[in-house]
Amino acid sequence: MNFKTGLQLYSVRDEMAKDMEKTLAAVADMGYEYVEFAGYYGRSSEQLSELLRKYSLKCISVHQSIDFYDRDPESAIAFLKGFGVRYSVIPWYDGNKLADDDAWKATAADFARVSALLEAHDMKLMYHNHDFEFKKKNGAYIHDRIISDVPGILPQLDTCWVHYAGIDPVVMLEKYSGRVPVVHLKDFVCRNLAAGPVYALIDSEGNAKGGSLEDTGFDYRPLGQGIQDIPAILRACERAGTEYIIVEQDESSDMPTLDAARISREYLRSLGV
Repeated sequence: MNFKTGLQLYSVRDEMAKDMEKTLAAVADMGYEYVEFAGYYGRSSEQLSELLRKYSLKCISVHQSIDFYDRDPESAIAFLKGFGVRYSVIPWYDGNKLADDDAWKATAADFARVSALLEAHDMKLMYHNHDFEFKKKNGAYIHDRIISDVPGILPQLDTCWVHYAGIDPVVMLEKYSGRVPVVHLKDFVCRNLAAGPVYALIDSEGNAKGGSLEDTGFDYRPLGQGIQDIPAILRACERAGTEYIIVEQDESSDMPTLDAARISREYLRSLGV
């Protein structure tokens, strides 16, 4: 399988906060070729570019809130392009503003504005799902109208949250075939699917908030150690034309985060990725 493999650095945010350079060196040593940022830890675009170049890493995508482009759009674009970003991914959005018809009109217009801005600079806007976008509104998934109503936007399917919502990730990858260049791989265990939020969300400062894992038996796992059928997902990605697979593990409850990231990379290598 000919994928380019990356790590969402939110997975190792504890280590990033302590020593970004040492963490990037470790990630590269594991065999990851790409990284996806979720926060920049006070570094300039030039500093990020230098660190990536030093450790032979590339950044294809970032998780970036939509309001990043409000104050000075051109500077925001220049910042991201300075270290190679091609895809700016909305990591989370207020579900009420997605589900309410009136609120959605304003939200869709905002998304469309940023999508057009990015496209003018040969970049693309993506939307990273959780589970709540797979509730139905007017007979269709909320996720469907995000992708259909916003010109140019692409789904960054998080295969964990698709599955947790009660949907086979393979089915969703087939549905969006040709429109999923970057896919999130995440494994988990769970007693009860579709039982409400079980994740921490990222606030405007890049910090985790909320989320409770106790009621459903939900917990994150390195790839290959949970209930996800990773080989089937990878085959579906291949059929769908996915180019980049990004490993993400939001929390690591039983081992250091870098160890979890290493296990996931070794598992993918055992599958020929």
